[in-house]
Amino acid sequence: MKNKKLYPWLVVCMLWFVALLNYLDRQMLSTMKPSMMIDIAELVSATNFGRLMAVFLWVYALMSPISGIIADRLNRKWLIVCSLFVWSAVTLLMGYATTFNQLYALRAIMGISEAFYIPAGLALIADYHDGKTRSLAIGIHTTGIYLGQALGGFGATIASNFSWQLTFLSFGLLGMAYSLVLILFLKEKKGYVQEKLHGNSILKEFKTSFKGLGMLLGNISFWVILFYFSAPSLPGWATKNWLPTLFADTLHLDMAEAGPMSTITIAMSSFVGVLIGGVLSDRWVLKTLKGRIYTGVIGLALTIPALVMLGYGQSFAMILGGAVFFGVGFGMFDVNNMPILCQFVSPRYRATGYGLMNLVGIASGAFITNLLGKSIDSGNLGRDFAVLGIVVLVAIVLQLTMLRPKYVNKTVEE
Repeated sequence: MKNKKLYPWLVVCMLWFVALLNYLDRQMLSTMKPSMMIDIAELVSATNFGRLMAVFLWVYALMSPISGIIADRLNRKWLIVCSLFVWSAVTLLMGYATTFNQLYALRAIMGISEAFYIPAGLALIADYHDGKTRSLAIGIHTTGIYLGQALGGFGATIASNFSWQLTFLSFGLLGMAYSLVLILFLKEKKGYVQEKLHGNSILKEFKTSFKGLGMLLGNISFWVILFYFSAPSLPGWATKNWLPTLFADTLHLDMAEAGPMSTITIAMSSFVGVLIGGVLSDRWVLKTLKGRIYTGVIGLALTIPALVMLGYGQSFAMILGGAVFFGVGFGMFDVNNMPILCQFVSPRYRATGYGLMNLVGIASGAFITNLLGKSIDSGNLGRDFAVLGIVVLVAIVLQLTMLRPKYVNKTVEE
């Protein structure tokens, strides 16, 4: 604990499991439609099921800028602890839900509580790690997200063998218990709280927050980053929420089999992409300031043919290959988002900036989740998956032509 070299990596390890729970709790719903619709008739409609998944994203998106501002002002340890405890309690309560409206309300509350974790968690990791290890540290943390996504696929398997209620109850209790571990061992970065809060009134904090928003939105590079982050979020959330259904429908599999197969494939390939992208960009940025940007471009370029394979493939090899290519590419892109932001935004406003990025990225996810729910009911899921590659191509062009970093790690505002 006192070893200054080891503790930053212990922080990554502790938050890795939080990230796993963060995505496991939200992901497992996407595979549990067949089990849940037996008890809740409204879920027979894919459009209604899309609404249930999307409400989480809409609320999460709207809360992201607020959560980012708060993470820039308050003790991030306690934000993380409270966020984990509340969303885990909500997961537990979903096991007791008996109506669509109850599930809908609980998913909205989960969106509020989960929104506080990512800005606070990534900002804390970024402060504990300098430019030389930041991408690798965030990359390791991101693998927790992908593993949680993979394990979420087993929600359908557990639900089919036991019950969907027991699935929610079990993982809710696990998260509530782990929040106690963080209380004991997770520490805020020394000097952060005193520097941020000393002598500031509530009114002054609000003025500072709006000043930060104005600074970010007045930076053209930040607008490019916003689009670069949000455009790939369309296929990113499409795969998170609807890939199990695509696997089940195209390959004619039961969801208890299609759920784990799809989520594990994406998660494991994303794990590889995260490791490749983290190590490659940490080395490349030492040779050229656009090294992280180039790494992200390579990743996004891989997702374009992957979306075509997923959309129009009819064989097991095409669908599985598309998922692997998409996972590797998206992992390389995803691991460099916060490090690229650090090249353009100082530590003071990073959590706020990432909160805004979450707003547009997750709002894009909510939009596409709703849209693809209607696509399933009309039989156009595969076609609409493939079309998303056009948006990714536009993001690549903008990123290469518009982003010109001046620093490996920006430390002060100009």
